[in-house]
Amino acid sequence: MDRRAFISIATSFFAAPLAEAQQAARRVPRIGYLSEARLPAEEAFLRGLRERGYIDGQNIAIEYRYRRAGSKELGDLAVELVGLKVDLIVAVATPATRAAQQTTSSIPIVLVDVGDPVAFGFVASLARPGGNITGMSAGLTEFGAKGLELLKQAFPTASQIAVLTGAATDAAGGGAFRTSLLAAASTLKVKLGFNIVEEISKIDEAFASMRRARPEALLVLPDHLLFPLRERIVELVAEARLPAMYLLREYATSGGLMAFTRDSNESFHRAASFVDKILKGTKPADLPVEQPTKFELAINLKTAKALGLTIPQSLLIRADQVIE
Repeated sequence: MDRRAFISIATSFFAAPLAEAQQAARRVPRIGYLSEARLPAEEAFLRGLRERGYIDGQNIAIEYRYRRAGSKELGDLAVELVGLKVDLIVAVATPATRAAQQTTSSIPIVLVDVGDPVAFGFVASLARPGGNITGMSAGLTEFGAKGLELLKQAFPTASQIAVLTGAATDAAGGGAFRTSLLAAASTLKVKLGFNIVEEISKIDEAFASMRRARPEALLVLPDHLLFPLRERIVELVAEARLPAMYLLREYATSGGLMAFTRDSNESFHRAASFVDKILKGTKPADLPVEQPTKFELAINLKTAKALGLTIPQSLLIRADQVIE
């Protein structure tokens, strides 16, 4: 064998593994994103990633799957993401987290906006999650009861209060959300009437049933089924001329009377830190589940005037946002 042939063979022999090593080094992490619908707070998640040096389409690839975008169920979408061999899955809210959990026990899952991850069986405890799931709890049971308290403070004579929610939120943690609200209602000496929406098409029917019960006020729980209907819900509440407290800020900006809510942007932004740590090698089992720390009260005085309602000065002073 002449010298040139030997060099050519040797070069090919060593170049192949080197090329493979370089390709592996350049591999872009792939993130699965599973949600019922696109939410405004999603941008806060992307901002959190950018702050940690991750840019979609450059050094990471995000595979989005939204149930509202088509006819596929969340379970089928989760199977798609697993088939793509994603490095982790970001699951937004309880149904998406459940779908991801039932699809994989090995791929890390970062949950966001889940009311009670322990009660749902997603993690063993907040401090020691165990398994392949961690992330941001929504802390619904705590601030839901506080929202009811503020509604009663605004309208102290109300004794019959309707509660509007989707089926998933009502079932949260085996009914932990409902239990916490009933306990708060007992302390406040009010009766609650729960109105559960199973499907988007049933929203008008739910309001018709609610109005027959003649409530004096309304509490609208945060629910991913109801969120896309927020403008219609605000219209229906105005038609019923009910004072209402919503547990998502977007309802107040859409014309709702009052909103007491955690800062969803904070939760989604902090979820990016879980993604960063997991991509760098930390196991989900070793990352404690975090809870929201920021809560805000918004009051829409324009709506109050239209309904002929007076908001106590004590609440106006406390409000973080007053819409006029």
